[in-house]
Amino acid sequence: MSAAERVLVFWVPDWPIHAYLRDHAEEVAGDSAADSAADIAEELPAAIAVIANRSVVACSAAAREEGVRVGLREREAQMRCPELALRPHDPEVDERRFAPVLAAIEEIIPGVEPRRPGLCAMRARGPVRYYGGEEPAAAALLQLAETLELEGVRIGIADGLFTAEQAARAATTTPGITAPRAEVRIVAPGGSAAFLSPLPVDRAAPGEFAEVLTGLGIRTLGALAALPEDAVRQRFGAAGIAAHRRATAIGPAHGVEVRPRTPVKEFAVELSFEPPVDTAEQLAFTCVTLAERFIAGLAEEHLVCTALRVELTDDIGVRHEREWAHPRRFTASDTVGRLRWQAASLSQDSDRGGAGVTRVRITPTHTDRAAAHEPGLWNTEPDERVHHHLSRAQNRLGHAAVGTMQLTGGRLLTNRQRLLPWGTTRTRPRDARASAAGPWPGSLTGPVPSRVFAEPLPAALLDTTGTEVGIDAEDLLTAAPARLRVSRTDFPDPVQHWSHPWPLRERWWQGAPDRVRLQLELADGDAWLLFYEEGKWFAEGRYD
Repeated sequence: MSAAERVLVFWVPDWPIHAYLRDHAEEVAGDSAADSAADIAEELPAAIAVIANRSVVACSAAAREEGVRVGLREREAQMRCPELALRPHDPEVDERRFAPVLAAIEEIIPGVEPRRPGLCAMRARGPVRYYGGEEPAAAALLQLAETLELEGVRIGIADGLFTAEQAARAATTTPGITAPRAEVRIVAPGGSAAFLSPLPVDRAAPGEFAEVLTGLGIRTLGALAALPEDAVRQRFGAAGIAAHRRATAIGPAHGVEVRPRTPVKEFAVELSFEPPVDTAEQLAFTCVTLAERFIAGLAEEHLVCTALRVELTDDIGVRHEREWAHPRRFTASDTVGRLRWQAASLSQDSDRGGAGVTRVRITPTHTDRAAAHEPGLWNTEPDERVHHHLSRAQNRLGHAAVGTMQLTGGRLLTNRQRLLPWGTTRTRPRDARASAAGPWPGSLTGPVPSRVFAEPLPAALLDTTGTEVGIDAEDLLTAAPARLRVSRTDFPDPVQHWSHPWPLRERWWQGAPDRVRLQLELADGDAWLLFYEEGKWFAEGRYD
């Protein structure tokens, strides 16, 4: 069993509050220059708490002064602080906002292990040797925190990861703590056991296990550390051994405590222009090398890009951002094509005052393993020649000039059609009810007509006497149909079979008219899909 190594812990208390303020600042700022989290905090109530499962996950300093604590029930927190502003907790926002902080720390101290959003750890030996001591290493991290506008940061340095975390949480007056700065807590080498001894046992043991230990009279970490390890193993098993080793501040039995993550490689590329580029063709030509470098960087890691974000910043600081998806994988030419289309769609208003694009940034938003996109033995992807010719036609005619159809939700057949530009992945609607598989009362459930008219054709349904057939108040035909006329064309073959008419009523609150649909078949086998609206028949489709 080895001695615990020196560990340095970087902690931002109440990180969910910091993450919420930064996310809220970005939403408020929009495309303009973003305000700092401190500026946004001035616009919000001072007492803020984020809530999950009706309990407080984190709270601001002002809320804590009013008695709000982590774990408090939502109603109890509002009783203690009536001015408390409650916000829902989003763990994804916590992780996303802490990722840039981790990347910034890795630039000055490599080998960082993220413990949770707001807390990370690193071995102290390397930073101490580089900066000349534990206090200078902590000062470098505090300077970085000031640059990142992080308030209330604490640094804990001690033997072992657990002791360093507890040191970061401790007060400057806690016995066993040396505080060269208000934000730094250092436990001297060999002093971890004395520092941990008076701490409550629930710091090292899970909740239920801590209750068991308390019931047995073991209320502090010192009391737990005084027990023989063999006795703890026989009585409490693996959970007891883990808590006992934290209390005794000894190193792990095998391996190391701090396991640094593999730094995330930055695949985004950008290019600045001086003077600005004012045409889409010039921009595309200039960015050919940038696109090739972007694809090559992914290929080095055996990755392909299936979705990317293009950011174009003009000379007056306005940022034009759009995300592009690809049904297969992006190549350099595909990336240049998206740049060209996005640049061509920018406003060309002369009163705008801008002279062109000054910066281009390409960021992959979704990547995949290159092996997963290799063609199989029976490949179902579009033929390479088809993709090549359609892409060339699209480059000449525009992004939306070449497309494929996608089925969407709707009751009328024309509402179910959506044209997707070639090279754009099929998207799912945000509302599941708007999908093609969603519930659509009154929609056609049987075979779909092979021909669907973009504009319904006027039609007339006649009985044997030549009188027009209509729909009565009970949604039934007023007479048996005998003849069909579509766009002034009288079909000589009589109507042989027809379905029971069924109503189609939607958006009545918006004044949409009632419709009744009908399928019929002529004697020669020709079949039609009709609907009746405001006293008139219309042909919606034809079964060829």
